Amino acid sequence: MPAILRLSLVLSLLLALSGPALASRKAPPARDDALTTVMAGEFALQTGQLSEASRWYLEAARATEDAGLAERATRIALLSNDDAGATEALKLWRARAPKSLAMRGAEATLALRRGDARAARRELGTLMASPDEMGWRYALTALGSGGKDPELPAKLLGELVDGNTIPAQLQAWLAFAGLAQQLEQPELSRRIVGSVVDRFPQEPRVVLLHAAQLRRSGDEAEARKVLGGLGPDVLEKPELRLAVAAEYEALGDSVAAAATLAKGPQDDQSYALRASLLAKADNTTALTALYDELRREASQPDGGRRLLLGQMAEFLKRPQEALDWYRSVPAGSARSEARLRAANTLYELDDKAQAFQELRTLQGDASADDDARRNAYLLEAELRQKNGDDNGELDVFARGLAAYPDDIEVLYARGLAWERRDRIDRAEADFRKILVIDPENTATLNALGYTLADRTQRYREALELIDRARVAEPENAAIIDSYGWVLYRLGRLPEALVQLRRAFTLQKDPEIAAHVGEVLWVMGQKDEARKYFDEARKLDPENRSLQRALEKTGA
Repeated sequence: MPAILRLSLVLSLLLALSGPALASRKAPPARDDALTTVMAGEFALQTGQLSEASRWYLEAARATEDAGLAERATRIALLSNDDAGATEALKLWRARAPKSLAMRGAEATLALRRGDARAARRELGTLMASPDEMGWRYALTALGSGGKDPELPAKLLGELVDGNTIPAQLQAWLAFAGLAQQLEQPELSRRIVGSVVDRFPQEPRVVLLHAAQLRRSGDEAEARKVLGGLGPDVLEKPELRLAVAAEYEALGDSVAAAATLAKGPQDDQSYALRASLLAKADNTTALTALYDELRREASQPDGGRRLLLGQMAEFLKRPQEALDWYRSVPAGSARSEARLRAANTLYELDDKAQAFQELRTLQGDASADDDARRNAYLLEAELRQKNGDDNGELDVFARGLAAYPDDIEVLYARGLAWERRDRIDRAEADFRKILVIDPENTATLNALGYTLADRTQRYREALELIDRARVAEPENAAIIDSYGWVLYRLGRLPEALVQLRRAFTLQKDPEIAAHVGEVLWVMGQKDEARKYFDEARKLDPENRSLQRALEKTGA
């Protein structure tokens, strides 16, 4: 949560708790106690001490009759995995807002966390029966929150489908079908998608969902057939055209994706996407035809088109043509990007000295905007690293920070560079400097927390940093992965597995898959661990975390 929002929360609670005191000089002691505990809880929350925050907020909730405070205490307890505190806070919340859908959603979440199928079923049923559409939304959130038994959410979702409790709304059906796919339940996903297709047969989004379900189940031929049945009117709509192209890309057919994007009106963005897809497919013939088409259509191309033609020339492995296009981009919004790309192209042409010289020129160009100049330092550092010039890379960072003192992006990049060199002390120093400048920078909180968890034994400190990031972005897959990883390092394996599985459900990432596989291996579930290692290999066989996990486990 951003600091300004936290401050607003504290102020609103201060007003709510101290309102009667404004009418008299002496406030009731209980309200003074509540005010103190709220402030202590908020301080603990901002410093990443979630268990302490949970304790303080629960104490504050006990001291007042405020339903909002009880809700806040419940949510913090759930976030900190304090099931006992969440149970007590929920009891207070239920007494003060017994018909609240939000409270019912929290009840369902806690029941799933405890593996209490009976209680979860009861609360989910109540939510789904509500005429308010927030009912099914809270149910969806609860089912997606994970639990000790990864099969329980899928089982209960199946019961909701069998009981015909999902509202007759396309959005609701699409949401629950998406959840089934995330839970990696192919049979359940097939059933739900079948129901959606029966109810909304002409809706393009349903056709896309059906194709995705078929693809995930391995029936790629049928998925293509379903996609091919979409009428030309659908492809006239840019957002649907992009979605269809993305599904073809997921099927591994970049050429079909590019052909889909070629339907309807074209602009530089669609041309760029088509070019990148054709380059990925290594379809030089089609890419050359597109390149020639664009050159013919624009005898005097503007800056944006010249930049695009340069990129296409790069795709076609014509670096000299690319360089010529980039250097022909006139002053304007595309000029800075063209200068950066020109330097990169020079490097690829093995004219490294000239590449570095052009980047130095851009860094010192007072007429260029600050973003372009800062990015010139970042690109030079990247190229120095690629060239195996460790000292040169660090020198670039030093010059960049001299020109832009305390620039967060440069500090962050240097922190990652130190981590690659196993200089964890230096990496930590840069990350902490960012947090002095921007205490709520979630990317840095997560990076520092993960680094400490992965590369040191300062696990408690790492947990506090990651918890601060989780408070701000509780559904961020990368942060959930870091949380699971620090739980693993703390020896809390079952809890770690729940979080890592949830992270992989949210984002199919090779590093997350490697983490799940390592925890499963250590828990003795080696066959399932191998499946996750295989999944990580498919996504990125060179991933650092995967290589380390395979070396450690011998898998």
